[in-house]
Order: sequence, then structure tokens, then C-alpha cells
Amino acid sequence: SSSSSSSSSSLPSTKLPVKPIPGDYGLHFFGPIRDRLAYFYNEGRDKFFANRIQKYQSTVFKTNMPPGPPIASCSHVICLLDAISFSVLFDSSKVEKRDVLDGTFLPSLAYTGGHRVCAYLDPSEPKHTSLKSFFLSTLAARHHKFIPFFQIGLSELFNELEAQISTKKEAYFNTLSDTMSFNYVFRLFCNKNPSETKIGSQGPKLVDKWLLFQLAPLGSLGLSPKILGYFEDILLRTFSFPFFLVKSDYKKLYDVFYEFGSSVLDEAENEFGIERDEACHNLIFLAGFNAYGGMKVLFPGLIKWVALTGQTLHQRLADEIRAVIKAEGGVTLSALHKMVLAKSVIYEYLRIDPPVPFQYGKAKVDLVVESHDVAFEIKKGEMIFGYQPFATKDPKIFVNPEEFVADRFVGEEGEKLLKYVYWSNERETEDSTAENKACAGKNLVVLLCRVLLVEFFLRYDTFQVEASTFMFAPSVTFKSLTKASS
Repeated sequence: SSSSSSSSSSLPSTKLPVKPIPGDYGLHFFGPIRDRLAYFYNEGRDKFFANRIQKYQSTVFKTNMPPGPPIASCSHVICLLDAISFSVLFDSSKVEKRDVLDGTFLPSLAYTGGHRVCAYLDPSEPKHTSLKSFFLSTLAARHHKFIPFFQIGLSELFNELEAQISTKKEAYFNTLSDTMSFNYVFRLFCNKNPSETKIGSQGPKLVDKWLLFQLAPLGSLGLSPKILGYFEDILLRTFSFPFFLVKSDYKKLYDVFYEFGSSVLDEAENEFGIERDEACHNLIFLAGFNAYGGMKVLFPGLIKWVALTGQTLHQRLADEIRAVIKAEGGVTLSALHKMVLAKSVIYEYLRIDPPVPFQYGKAKVDLVVESHDVAFEIKKGEMIFGYQPFATKDPKIFVNPEEFVADRFVGEEGEKLLKYVYWSNERETEDSTAENKACAGKNLVVLLCRVLLVEFFLRYDTFQVEASTFMFAPSVTFKSLTKASS
């Protein structure tokens, strides 16, 4: 969907008119700060992008992305906001993914034991292949545990949810979901309940702090009045938070993963030639940042959208799920595959509100990027940024893109749209391999979302929540929960 391949600096041809990229970066130092204040406080994230699409009459333009100076030396990006141009970010022959996980800045490597973990590596780096292969092998070896371990966690979560609603008339979902998610990930990789280790029930708090200190320059509490926001901006984006503030917390995580993840680390050493210490830091990043960090956003978001879509959808989901489970005799992969509405609901959620909304890459060569009707030249070394919620709500691809359409991906025509669902750093129709940057747990994420829906609607008919946003994640409080009547 993007331009034909370019192996040298001679630009490939395109049938579309080539136009200069609109937008500007503003004055040195002041331009990035102007854009940063607009992004966080004066306009807000989505308005920031929408206003510039309107201003330039283009879904491709130049702007600055946070954190900007003094933390990031260069905040210039070329922004891609439609489904066609965005896909160039998946092309590793054109775009380099070295040290761009967090965009225009790289947190101190002290947070990852001094190692550039797999998420910071480009597929062209030899170590990427061995680390990603190790991840894929580790997950494949545990596939038989995916569903039963998750069912144990969900049962504990639902019991606690019911208990809190019974006593307090409401239940804050995020804390319960975080506990379940951390316990699940730890059980999966370390075959142990974290409560039986020296971190006890502290796992989520330890990881949350470690994540927050790395990602603080990219977030905001959404403070008002604006004057408080400007004060927050100075606090979060003048200096990176030093690692020593979380050093003892990280050491606790390292020690338990090193001890109880020994079989995983043996495999890393013996089969993939990865040094044990480096493998352990990568395992913590995979478990803590990629898996648990993703689930912090993923599960509350799914609950929020299904709740807000309303009782008619709840009835349809309950009917489909209960009928299939009855026919199949249990929650199996075969049963999950037959639930066409439940599958579509998950894809629609990942389309409308992807848990990781940003993608970055640097142009490896001079290239031409096509949008729907115009092409643009991008020079080697320029930073490319994609804001996914705009690409996956492209009105030229999706009808009623801002609306949650539960059965959007049902049937042959619906399934054709899956190639435009980009949540995993790749098209939904492509697999994760050692040679690409697609999320190693891509299929597991979709599976767990389906199991969450299934177990929920086997147990409940309908529910209501209050939802808002806090930092990077939806914040969800259950207000009512109706037990299954049939």
C-alpha cells in the first residue's frame, strides 16, 4: 500500500502527485515547547492532530512530539494519520526501529540493566533475531497454559468484583485487573504464584513505579486550570527521572524472575546463546513492560467499550457465547473461533482504541510515502511518527469510523478490513516473526480478550460502569453487575 521498494537513495516512482510535506517545526527550542503545551494542555491529544489535519488539509505533516527539550535533543517528526501512509512503519526495508520505542527519547538503559532490550533493537541487528526467537519460543512452549491460567485469574477477579459491589456498591476495576494481569504473566513465565515469592502482592506496584519513571515525560495527569498543567510540564519534562529512585524495586523484580524463571533463562542460554543476565532483563521487559504494561490498558479499555455499547450487545454476546460453549462442551480454541460476534468485538475495540497508540521509525533511505491521493518525499534519517487511532479511524477505509460497530468484522467483507487493524505494530493479517517488529504476544492478546468476554458473559447478563482516562489508561469503575439468568 506504500510505494514500491527503494534500495538506494534514488526515489521510487509513484502515480500520485508528489507534494511538499506541509507544517513546520517552529523556532529552535521554542517550537517544540509550543507544540508540547498544545498537545498536553491547550488542545489535548486528539484535537492536536485533528486541528492540524484541518489546517494543512493533509493527513501527513510536520510537527514536534513530546517530550522535546531539554530531555530530547530533536523532537521533529513527520506525522502519518491515514491508513495508507501509516503502513510504511511496518516496512523494515524502509524504516529503522532502533531506539524508537518511546519516540524521540530513550529512557536511561539503567532501567533495563544497561542492556538495549529487544524492544529497542531494529530487526537488522543480529541480537534482535535471537531475542525475538527466544520470546516466540518461550510463548509457544506455554500455549497449553494460556487459557487455564487466565481462567484461574478471572475467577479470582470476578469474586472480588462481586464482593466489592456487594459491600461498597461499586468496584474499581483497574486495581483488580492489574493484580490479575501481573499474577497471570508471572505464573506463565515462572510457574509460580507471586504471593509465594518475596515480592508477595507487591508485583503490580513495583512494575507500575518502574514504568512510570521511564514514561513520565510522555504522560500527563490532565490537570486544570492550565497553570497547573504548565507546572506539571516543568516537573515531568525538564529532567528524566533518575533510575536510582526505583533501583531497589527493580532489584526485587530481577531477583524473583532470575530465581523462578530459571527454566526460561536456561533456554535463552542453551538454545539461543543469550547471556543469562541479559536474558533476565529482557524477560522482565517482556513480562513487565510489554505484557503487564499492555494489559493495564487493554482490559479496562475492553470493559469500557463493551459497557458503553450497551445492553443489546451484552444480550447478543451472552446468547452467542452460551450457545457455542454448550455445543462445544467448554472454553476451547475451537469454541472461541466459532464466536464470530465476540471475535469482531475484540477487533473493533483494537481498531477504535488501540492500547499502544504510537508508532515511530526513522527513514532508512530516501523514500516516497503515499496517502490516499497524494505522495510525499521523506529523506533518510527523518523521524516518522504514526498516531494509530487516526489511521484506524480513516473514513476512507471504515464507514462510521468514530462509532463502535460490534459486528464490523463479521463476514467476508468484514474480514477484508482486518488488514487495516494495526494495533500490534503490524497488520492484523500478518504474523509476528523474528524478522519483524510485530508484538511477540500478538495472538495471545487477542486470545485473552476473547476469553475475558467469554468468561464474563457466562457469568453475567449485563453491567454498567463509569469510565474516564488517567495518564495512559482508561479508568473503569463497576456500578452494577447482573448475574446470568440462564
